[in-house]
Amino acid sequence: MGDKVGHSSSKPQDPTRSGFSSQSRSQPEHGFGLQLLMNDINSSLESLNSACNMQSDTDTVPLLQNGQHASNQPAASGSRSLQPQASPKQKVQRSQPVHILPIRWAQKSELWIFQRRKGRRGESAEVPRSTEEVLNRRLQEEDQQLRTSSLPAIPNPFPELSGGPGSPPVAPPNALPPPPPPPPNQPPAKQDVKVFSEDGTSKVVEILTDMTARDLCQLLVYKSHCVDDNSWTLVEHHPQLGLERCLEDHEIVVQVESTMPSESKFLFRKNYAKYEFFKNPVNFFPDQMVTWCQQPNGNQAQLLQNFLNTSSCPEIQGFLQVKEVGRKSWKKLYVCLRRSGLYYSTKGTSKEPRHLQLLADLEESSIFYLISGKKYNAPNDHGMCIKPNKAKVETKELRLLCAEDDQIRTCWMTAFRLLKYGMLLYQNYRIPQQRKALLSPFNTPVRSVSENSLVAMDFSGQTGRVIDNPAEAQSAALEEGHAWRKRSTRMNILSSQSPLHPSTLNSVIHRTQHWFHGRISREESHRIIKQQGLVDGLFLLRDSQSNPKAFVLTLCHHQKIKNFQILPCEDDGQTFFTLDDGNTKFSDLIQLVDFYQLNKGVLPCKLKHHCIRVAL
Repeated sequence: MGDKVGHSSSKPQDPTRSGFSSQSRSQPEHGFGLQLLMNDINSSLESLNSACNMQSDTDTVPLLQNGQHASNQPAASGSRSLQPQASPKQKVQRSQPVHILPIRWAQKSELWIFQRRKGRRGESAEVPRSTEEVLNRRLQEEDQQLRTSSLPAIPNPFPELSGGPGSPPVAPPNALPPPPPPPPNQPPAKQDVKVFSEDGTSKVVEILTDMTARDLCQLLVYKSHCVDDNSWTLVEHHPQLGLERCLEDHEIVVQVESTMPSESKFLFRKNYAKYEFFKNPVNFFPDQMVTWCQQPNGNQAQLLQNFLNTSSCPEIQGFLQVKEVGRKSWKKLYVCLRRSGLYYSTKGTSKEPRHLQLLADLEESSIFYLISGKKYNAPNDHGMCIKPNKAKVETKELRLLCAEDDQIRTCWMTAFRLLKYGMLLYQNYRIPQQRKALLSPFNTPVRSVSENSLVAMDFSGQTGRVIDNPAEAQSAALEEGHAWRKRSTRMNILSSQSPLHPSTLNSVIHRTQHWFHGRISREESHRIIKQQGLVDGLFLLRDSQSNPKAFVLTLCHHQKIKNFQILPCEDDGQTFFTLDDGNTKFSDLIQLVDFYQLNKGVLPCKLKHHCIRVAL
């Protein structure tokens, strides 16, 4: 048996193979045992490789005694196969998935046994270089197969042998605990926002980061105990730039605040003209200023539909004073507003593409009122500004414009909003009306009376009747004024024993009303009217600067502001107030305002909305 093991063929042998032969001649009993052990290991390796080949498409070449591949080294002539025949039970076991780690362990055991045998004989325990390289390369191939193998992972019973020298043990994929489930959706964060009122008072409100301008206004209305008539707005005010604008109801307050400088602030203010153009679009868009790329079907009633329809191409055109970039001078240019932006013509009124230059973009900009025209040497007080929507804006990036009057400026600014937001503005306008329709009749305010339902009535007979004749309605209004005077005289007689004289009470009771603004100038009253919207019937009362005993009614009609003086007059030793040179007299200003809210009399329209300043 030892001769057969030590027999060498004529072919060149591996150094490891020759080493085994020399050991078998000198010590045949040791060589024979080593040869049997190596054959058993090779048999085990071949059986394991065959099992792996049944589970994987990757072909594994079995190793010879020296660790080399059979394809690279021919078999010895005297060697015989000691591979045992597999039993049926073993075949069933081999058909089961086998992890690749036992193969790597068997190869390392082969190295360890070989070194131990040589150590017992007193020989060097080093493994031949070629054998070590072959085994290491084999281990690297098995590592690569382990990564790409789809076999189920089995926990390694020998973690110290799973890696290279000095490498930490590798944990099986299924041994790690599953990752924790993701946290539930977090509610929006909260942030403090400071809001100022018209009288200078302020309030810090904690809001959610996704709260819109409409939601914040309703919260302030609730906290300030105001009447919610859907006309409150949040104003973005820039004192250093001299600009301000009303936020749209759908805008996120926190996002707008992130683009504002530190000196800017929010104002809580009325704006009755926020959606007034949906009610009467003809007054906001004069025919000479609106053109269409394609002739629209219909009349002026479809004007807003063309603005809201993205397929149509409405244009606002006209002359505007434009401030030149980098200069203090202003230049009159022909300007055209389209969906793509604001353009000016370089050649007269030509709108050819080669003559149009882009002045400002709609998407990345917002339009503001110019409240400090003197700061920019503006030619008049009807200025507006197109400001980019970013945190820090240089003065040279502002596009300053001036219109001829407030009506033209309102037309430009309204068209800018419609072309930028489109149908979203109409949805904001419809939301309050839809909410009002859902409310029960018991929740509606008692004083909420439609102006169209107010008619002149005659209650002198047993039944009331509607007065259709305007002249008769005027005379009935005068008679009502005299009746109020008689009732006030009787009240003064009954309350004559009061320590406070009635005439003194009548002269100061109006100061408790929201529509009375005290001693303000004409310019200040006009500014307040413009801020709260140029709508018909918007009014306020103030002290007269020319006559200390008189008062002034400031009223808006057809986007123009008019002033009417209220003079005191005496009759039968009593003091009254009149607007029409004594034809209609009132004992105090509260009666005067109540009367002209129902009858326009000598005024161009009825008193409908009053300017109000609320302390936060």
